[in-house]
Amino acid sequence: MRATLNSERFLDSSPRQVYGTLLDEGEYLCSVSTMYRILRENAEVGERRNQKRHPAYKKPELLATAPNQVWSWDITKLRGPVPHVYYYMYTILDIFSRYVVGYLIAQRELASLARQLVADSCAKQDIEPDQLVLHADRGSSMTSKTLALLLADLGVGKSHSRPYTSDDNPFSEAQFKTMKYRPNYPDRFGGLHHARTWARPFFRWYNHEHRHTNLGLMTPATVHYGRAAELTLKRQAVLTAAYEKYPERFVQGQPVAPKLPTAVWINPPLEKDGA
Repeated sequence: MRATLNSERFLDSSPRQVYGTLLDEGEYLCSVSTMYRILRENAEVGERRNQKRHPAYKKPELLATAPNQVWSWDITKLRGPVPHVYYYMYTILDIFSRYVVGYLIAQRELASLARQLVADSCAKQDIEPDQLVLHADRGSSMTSKTLALLLADLGVGKSHSRPYTSDDNPFSEAQFKTMKYRPNYPDRFGGLHHARTWARPFFRWYNHEHRHTNLGLMTPATVHYGRAAELTLKRQAVLTAAYEKYPERFVQGQPVAPKLPTAVWINPPLEKDGA
């Protein structure tokens, strides 16, 4: 009976379907319940056909303790003037400073454009071999041979998110969300020129004016270009002076300036019990 259930003819059929088919053909082998019992005994109650097996993807675990150690990049669609017309914004973000080191807007998603953006960004930031890891999802541009060859030439490591796992690329996702929730973000862009014209002041604001909660309320540019320590001292001086002048206003004691994180992770490793 098991051989019949697992035959090519009935491999995708439930026991009830097999029972009915055989009965119509004038054949009785056993009851439906017996078919299920045979399958249970052989752990075959579920899908019996060999399924396509997807490769096991390793969870990326990336650590940055300073700018230009780990970059995250992604592509988002911008709605064009009419339905089904889109423009593509490529953006590269430093995960430690949240500074956008490079972006471009194009009419198509092309590996050659991604390659050029990465090359230009590395040149502007004076990236040395073995200094940087570039993280992205598994889109066609991200996994292209064209980009892979460039990264190998530059000595830049590559990392990819697991399929269908948005948490593996949280920094790019958060940056796109910040952009699309800006009050002046258009519902549609009138053309490629409109999109590029809008993007320039946005990225200037994002890098040089936007005070990021996870950066101790500093701007990405302040952190990226090493001015955070100096600014923290200035802030602390202001707070100390205020405390000395009006101590009664600070019920929790002397205030401390917001701190900059010393480490930024994509998927920090889980601590093992007893570690």
